[in-house]
Amino acid sequence: MAHSLRSLRRPFLPILLGLFCLGQAPVLGEDILPISVAIRTDSTKGPRFDPSEAMGAGIDGGMQGANDRLLTPHNVAAMRKARLAPLTYRLRTELGIEVWHWNPEGQWSDPARKEGYWTSSDRAKKPISLSWGYKLPRRGDTVDNANDNDYSRLTDGDQTTFWKSNPYLDAAFLKDGRPHHQWLLLRFDTPVEMDAVRIQWGTPYATAYQVQYWSSDNDYGPGAHWVTFDHGIVSGGTGGEALLKLAERPVHVKFLRVLLETGSQSAPKGAKDWRDRAGFAVREIGAGRIGADGQFVDFVHHAPDKKAQTFAHVSSTDPWHRAEDRDPHLEQAGLDRTFQSGLGNGRPIMLPVGVLYDTPDNAAAMLRYLRWRGYPVRQVELGEEPDGQWGNPEDYAALYLAWVDRLRPLWPALQFGGPSAQSALSETWLNSDPERSWNKHFIQALKDRGRLSDLQFYSFEFYPFDDICGNIPAKLVEEDRLMQRLMERLTAEGVGPNIPRIITEYGFSAYSGRAMAEMPSALLMANINGQFLSEGGNATYLFGYGPNVPVNQNLACAGFGNMMLHMADPKGQAGTPLPSYHTARMLTGQWLMPKGMHQFLPVELGKNTDPALRVFAVRRPDGRLGVLALNRSERRTLHLHIAARDAQGVDHPIAGRVALASFGPEQYAWADQGPDSRPLRSHPAASGRGQMQELNLVLKPMSLTSVIAPR
Repeated sequence: MAHSLRSLRRPFLPILLGLFCLGQAPVLGEDILPISVAIRTDSTKGPRFDPSEAMGAGIDGGMQGANDRLLTPHNVAAMRKARLAPLTYRLRTELGIEVWHWNPEGQWSDPARKEGYWTSSDRAKKPISLSWGYKLPRRGDTVDNANDNDYSRLTDGDQTTFWKSNPYLDAAFLKDGRPHHQWLLLRFDTPVEMDAVRIQWGTPYATAYQVQYWSSDNDYGPGAHWVTFDHGIVSGGTGGEALLKLAERPVHVKFLRVLLETGSQSAPKGAKDWRDRAGFAVREIGAGRIGADGQFVDFVHHAPDKKAQTFAHVSSTDPWHRAEDRDPHLEQAGLDRTFQSGLGNGRPIMLPVGVLYDTPDNAAAMLRYLRWRGYPVRQVELGEEPDGQWGNPEDYAALYLAWVDRLRPLWPALQFGGPSAQSALSETWLNSDPERSWNKHFIQALKDRGRLSDLQFYSFEFYPFDDICGNIPAKLVEEDRLMQRLMERLTAEGVGPNIPRIITEYGFSAYSGRAMAEMPSALLMANINGQFLSEGGNATYLFGYGPNVPVNQNLACAGFGNMMLHMADPKGQAGTPLPSYHTARMLTGQWLMPKGMHQFLPVELGKNTDPALRVFAVRRPDGRLGVLALNRSERRTLHLHIAARDAQGVDHPIAGRVALASFGPEQYAWADQGPDSRPLRSHPAASGRGQMQELNLVLKPMSLTSVIAPR
């Protein structure tokens, strides 16, 4: 692969005439727009960053066999050549509502039955190569965000199964003096007229609860709120089966909720673990009408199948499970294999611990193991996408602090952060509070406890577009506004400048499409890094580190593509590089130096600018000026005259010997052929050096160019 890349490099002179005009303006046509660019080279106040710490990539859990295909010497070498030095490890088990046995060796809370609560061993007889997720048999959710092949026990029609809430949200554990009411809800495909509910309780049951309906058919309807049925308040509950007549007349219901306020604190016969009596358990729930004959007519579909059962969602889930619940189709790379692979490039790896579906003891054991092994770790994310799983932000904040209290004494030098948000712009779901920002609720919960300082970094994912059809160049421009809005909102919600901001995953969309494998992916990647870091962000991690194949996940109009640095061959091995690979190398090895402190410089554009243009400038560690210019227009060529502006506002020409690199349609093209889509050509950025008297740069459509110039 290295030889083929080198053979594609082109000499400097052929591109010199097209990209540098050495003091002579080109003949301008209607498709060329002249723009003046001034860089404040005297500035000393811009954000500073080190690419070896600020620009990385991540690996994720996957289906059975995914890690053996990914972590081969060939693939690791191909990924490392992208020069994205820091690594983040993503936790797919949390998305799949599963417990992570990060070490296959460990101890059950009930070892005789090989069930209960699992704690992986903080030692190992041999290096950990693979680890797995374990499904939760007390699950209450119909869907999840990973493999999505399980179902809710609330509506499965099986009286021997049940949902149980997370015991770590019980006052017996948290002792934070705040109520953490739990709940279960049903969503009907079409609204129903109902007046009754039947709850078959497990143990522990609720002694006080309310049955409610959402006042709108719209999840996020303005002013919508939960309304308690006229006869929906219950106190003195005794468990068993409760058939409740909720209203004298049927009520129009799309969403039904049972709000669980006080638990019985009872446990099944013979249970000795405190977690058995903490929380709430429900075997089955029905909702419908009581007919004239007094019989209950159930509108809920009960089936052990996520497609056949009525949709259910719950506030939390008990991480209790059994040895037989191992999911062979959800595996994570072993910790030893990850650290020894070389993907960390000798730098500390950002690691996660399970929170929503795990225990603090299991997390603590992992930290002890890492210290025993002597592995470099600096930052630990607590949980994975609690907002994307419709988790209650106050509940997550409580668990977050409980985990910090458990983990910090074990490794005081570590930085703990989160929430690894699916989006920093998430809204709470079916929330009566007019303030719908998930993040604001989370931050406020930390503030209310006087513990915002325990959020040592704020992490989130950035996939700006669900829909990657239509006018892609316009979306590239729109991303500027989305990122700016996101950064402003984080500040307004309390994530101040003293809390580092980290994008732990980024890409065009959470859904695959051809834009991810075409030139727009290069422009998006360059702009996300340039904009986020220049606006005070601390680090970005590319998602799609390993080789992959083109797929279409959501909208047919999006075509076939994927987040990936390389095309994968039939054995999953890295083949032809894609735009993200070429862009990564250009950013980290041409615009920037691979390591060392860089400082952003202010860039001022002339009045006749074009929104398709983005220009970023840095002072490199070697003292030279690094300029990155993006043209996101499909048709317009941009002619830039770049000057250095001093403190008095006087412009000076940038002269001397320069190094240039350019990546665009001449270097890369994609054949859009459905599942057989592939690169037509894939050359690295054209590069070279030359002497100049002043800097005039011609940016062709859909291209990015870097210039390294004298001071």
